[in-house]
Amino acid sequence: MKKRLAVAFTGPSNSGKTTLVLKVARLLIHEHQLEVAIVKNDPKDKAHFDVPGKDSYKFSDTGAEVVVTSPTRTTLFSQRHKDLDEIMKLFGTFDVLLVEGLKNLPLPRISIFREHIDETYFPYMNALAVDQTIDVSNYRLPENVDILDLNNPHEVVSWILTHAKAV
Repeated sequence: MKKRLAVAFTGPSNSGKTTLVLKVARLLIHEHQLEVAIVKNDPKDKAHFDVPGKDSYKFSDTGAEVVVTSPTRTTLFSQRHKDLDEIMKLFGTFDVLLVEGLKNLPLPRISIFREHIDETYFPYMNALAVDQTIDVSNYRLPENVDILDLNNPHEVVSWILTHAKAV
C-alpha cells in the first residue's frame, strides 16, 4: 500500500483557504495522478447538504445515520461528530488528505493570510502561504516556518509532498 499523507490548511475567513485547497487538489489529481480526499471544518455549523421535503432529508431528520447511494456517488448524512480517524475510514482509499480548518489536529499545517498575519496562528503553523499584500519582514515568524507563495499552487503541492504527515 502507498503511503497516505495528510496536511491541514488554516487561516481566517476569506483568506483564500478554499481557493488554495481547490487548486492543490486539482494539481494532485490531474498532474500527480493521486487520489485526494478533502475534509472541510464547519465550526459554526452553517453548511446544509439536503433539501427539505426529499426522502433523504426526512430520513436524516429522524436523527439516524443515513447513507444515500447511487451509481455515481455515496453520501453520508451523519448526526454525530466524527474524529479524523473515523473520517479517514469513511473515505477508504486515498493518497492525500487535505483538511481545511481544525487547527488543533496533529497535522502539518499551512496557514493562509492576506493583508495581515494573525500571530495567534503561529503555534499551529509549519508553513505560511501569503500573497504580495503581506511583507513577512514586518513579522517575527517562528523558526522553521516555510514561506510559500499563495498564488503558486505548484510550490504548495511540492511542500505538501515533502512535509505532509503519513496517516
